[in-house]
Amino acid sequence: MFIQTQETPNPNSLKFLPGKRVSNDGPYEFLNENQTQIPILKSILSINGVTGIFLSEDFLSINKTQDEKWENIKHIVISYLNEYYDEGNEFIINKNTELNDHKEFSEIENKIIKILETKIRPAVAKDGGDISFKEFKDGKVTVMLKGSCSGCPSSTLTLKKGVQNLLCHYIPEVKEVLAV
Repeated sequence: MFIQTQETPNPNSLKFLPGKRVSNDGPYEFLNENQTQIPILKSILSINGVTGIFLSEDFLSINKTQDEKWENIKHIVISYLNEYYDEGNEFIINKNTELNDHKEFSEIENKIIKILETKIRPAVAKDGGDISFKEFKDGKVTVMLKGSCSGCPSSTLTLKKGVQNLLCHYIPEVKEVLAV
């Protein structure tokens, strides 16, 4: 199995593309090994310098500390992934869980969510990250950035110039976009 890696705009995040399904249940982020019981994720999170894993449908991105070098992490992650998929595993996460909490959204919130999911999320995923809607209140949209986007030096620019401009263009009620 050939696992590709791809640099992201965040120098402390690297995207791994195993060529197989990674999550069969939406995006997930794990910031320490106590957050999961999945052995491969615990193993990756225990690698010296690894600070988080973001899993999407067909990729995972690994975040590291600034002082650790990718050459010390990359080959270990690839080895773990090869072994995992060689054992016949189809995906890392397959939970059949509901991702939303059945909260009723207003018409404006539904418009915001639709734009985030159709126009913004695919672009953010290309860089190894994810964006999700949290709240709309007093003209301010609050979103959460995950994966390569969390802690990325260019995330503020992406948020203000990309996400905010797009949402303000399509939804006049939106005045500002903030990240939590």
